[in-house]
Amino acid sequence: MPLKGLYTYLPQERVVFGEPAADAVVSELDRLGSKRALIIASKSLAANGPTVTAVQNAIDERCAGLFTGCAAHTPRETVIAAAEAVRAADADLIVTMGGGTVVDTVKILQLCLAGGIETIDDMDRVRLQIGADGRPRLPDVGPSPVRQIAVPTTLSGAEFSILGASTDTRSGAKEPYLGADICPRTVILDPEATLATPEWLWLSTGIRAVDHAVETVCGTNANTFCDALSLHALKLFSQSLPRSKSDPGDMDSRAECLHGTWLASSSIMRVSYGASHGIGHVLGGLCGVPHGHTSCILLPHVMRWNAGVTGGQQALIAEAMGRPGESAADAVADLISKLGQPATLRDAGVERGQLEKISEMALANLFVKTNPRKIEHAGQVMEILEAAW
Repeated sequence: MPLKGLYTYLPQERVVFGEPAADAVVSELDRLGSKRALIIASKSLAANGPTVTAVQNAIDERCAGLFTGCAAHTPRETVIAAAEAVRAADADLIVTMGGGTVVDTVKILQLCLAGGIETIDDMDRVRLQIGADGRPRLPDVGPSPVRQIAVPTTLSGAEFSILGASTDTRSGAKEPYLGADICPRTVILDPEATLATPEWLWLSTGIRAVDHAVETVCGTNANTFCDALSLHALKLFSQSLPRSKSDPGDMDSRAECLHGTWLASSSIMRVSYGASHGIGHVLGGLCGVPHGHTSCILLPHVMRWNAGVTGGQQALIAEAMGRPGESAADAVADLISKLGQPATLRDAGVERGQLEKISEMALANLFVKTNPRKIEHAGQVMEILEAAW
């Protein structure tokens, strides 16, 4: 492990747990002095769960409205629509309720508000750029005029980073956005709020969080802080994800999953991820595969492909998952199977004719470039895709 590096803390003030989301939201509005809070929630959560209604009723006259127009893979069009909703509501705070799609939509719309962006074409001005030194470069905008607090209902971990991703539907590319203060000021972890989350989404985003942890420990610029958090997260997930599947009403297992996500996601944009994340971004934007499922399909194969250079780190992963001395990739694959999640590209509806384009587009992805085993040409990406086919 390198003895030189950098860990940057988020401008995130609180993680609240152990109290109902509605009560916690009211307390945060009081603390922050919010008078007009716009709720941005996933459509399914607003329609099928009581939490959104409970929050609306709890904040009462301070509720500036409800926006449910977010869409999977965060198309630019929905980011612009959500930004316009914030402007129209004259909101001083956003209450985000849902999974990674909703949180990413709000993170990116914060950049749009800060940069005066009103069209999908103008979003290029705040998209992540890579400097000559190979490091991500923040957009040249001021602070977010409206911040968010988040009630996550999946395990994607988007609420614990200043990175978001939006799809340019014209090209199919899912592109990264980075902002200094676009993470939520407060994250509220309420397992009761996750009960309306579809089982497949809950469990697959759990593997997404496992992916965060695994690619952190295997990262080329790993550090002891993120390693410790990620390895404990893997221990929690190995135990709590299967329990939450067998007993969806077990609030303790759901809470452990939320806490595991908190731990695993503390590495996002602090440690360089690898090809599971990078190729997954292409599968999401180009083929419409949910990111939880991209991790289910790709992670074990990327681990095997990288094993020659990450063997020591993978031994730690296997031990954390209760499988000391065994293959870490097999331990992850077995967990995915136990959760009943897709294991092949075919299972996710990807057509074989798409593999070549996926492999070519993946070469431009930031996390493919930082994969522990260097990826230099599309044929190497194709090796991973063929294994996952």
